[in-house]
Amino acid sequence: MNAPTVADVRHLDDQHRFELLVDGQICGATYRMKGSVMQVLHTGVPAALEGRGLAGVVVQAVLDHARMQGWRVEPVCSYVRAYMRRHPDNLDLLAS
Repeated sequence: MNAPTVADVRHLDDQHRFELLVDGQICGATYRMKGSVMQVLHTGVPAALEGRGLAGVVVQAVLDHARMQGWRVEPVCSYVRAYMRRHPDNLDLLAS
C-alpha cells in the first residue's frame, strides 16, 4: 500500500475535524474557528500507527486548507506548533 498523502485526508466541516483512515483506524485533528483564525486544538494517531508520519500528513492537510481559505492558524496543539517550526514554509499562516 502507498503511504497516505494530504489528498487522502477528509475534512468534516460540520464536525470541525480532519480525518485520515489508515488500516481501519482514524488519525485526526480537531479545530475551532475564531473569526478567520483556525485554532487547531488536538491531533491524534492510534498507538499502532505511530511513527509513520501520519500526524504530519493530517496537519499539512489542515494547514493547506487554512491557506486555501485565507485563514490564519493558532496552533493550540503542541504537535502542530512543533510541525510548523519544522516546516517553516507554513509559518506565514501563524496568527499573531
